[in-house]
Amino acid sequence: MDVIKLLKQNLGDNKVLLNEPMSRHTSFKTGGNADIFVKVTSIEELKYVIEVSKSTGIPMFILGNGSNVLVTDKGIRGIVCKIEIGKFEVVNQGEDIFVTLGSGNKNAEVAGKLLKLEIEGFEFASGIPGTIGGAIKMNAGAYGREFKDIVYSTTYMDYSGNIYKIDLDGHEFEYRKSKFSNQKYIILESTLKLKKGNSAEIKSKMEEYLNLRKEKQPFDKPSAGSTFKRGENFITAQIIDECGLKGKRIGGAEVSEKHAGFVINSANATTKDILELIEYIENEVLDKTGKKIELEIEIVGEK
Repeated sequence: MDVIKLLKQNLGDNKVLLNEPMSRHTSFKTGGNADIFVKVTSIEELKYVIEVSKSTGIPMFILGNGSNVLVTDKGIRGIVCKIEIGKFEVVNQGEDIFVTLGSGNKNAEVAGKLLKLEIEGFEFASGIPGTIGGAIKMNAGAYGREFKDIVYSTTYMDYSGNIYKIDLDGHEFEYRKSKFSNQKYIILESTLKLKKGNSAEIKSKMEEYLNLRKEKQPFDKPSAGSTFKRGENFITAQIIDECGLKGKRIGGAEVSEKHAGFVINSANATTKDILELIEYIENEVLDKTGKKIELEIEIVGEK
């Protein structure tokens, strides 16, 4: 309780929650409680939470918008630190436009602001759920483009409170992976290299991508987006479909009838339901095709 008192004194009562259900903070809408749930809106607040975690030995998990994680039914022990650091700065340099964003900025909101400023290059990310920090961490992508195509630099913090800045090469971007994938570092802000565009063309492209998502993806049920990564020489959703798994259910978890690459929470699923269905899919695909498929979502919490 001393830790709770300290956190509330320095962050405010509204930013520190006890036994907070993680189902409120993940797009899957499942998961047990976090012992301590903290929202940080500045670098100074983040540094303070890190110091508290280190000095007390209480473990800390960094959360973005919860759109790519699956929290176990037992929840998360220690501190869950939700990053809500916001920033939006635009610098014009000739043909290039550099836009610096806080890691807590939501992709959809960023896309809307860039549209108003007639800045192009971010359209592919307009429908990607989550935040800039999460998108950088996993090198999110859609429609043939990834964040590695637009990132110029990123500023991040280690768990000792030291701050660093890296250029594009320093991100070590790969397919759905980056330097930040292993949770050793916390993204603070990133600068994107974009260009001046035409608002009508930008809007048209965003609407096209949104319509494609609505047409092909199950927006009506909670999920974490694509459950599995693309294979090296195969389309994962296609082979799941070919294995006859569309509509397969375990408890309240279901393989979407609309897109076989999505496991959805169709009827008050537990995380246990989802994990059992994921395991079933993996085993069926391996048995029937000999191919091993890999999760794109991150599983966190007490097992």
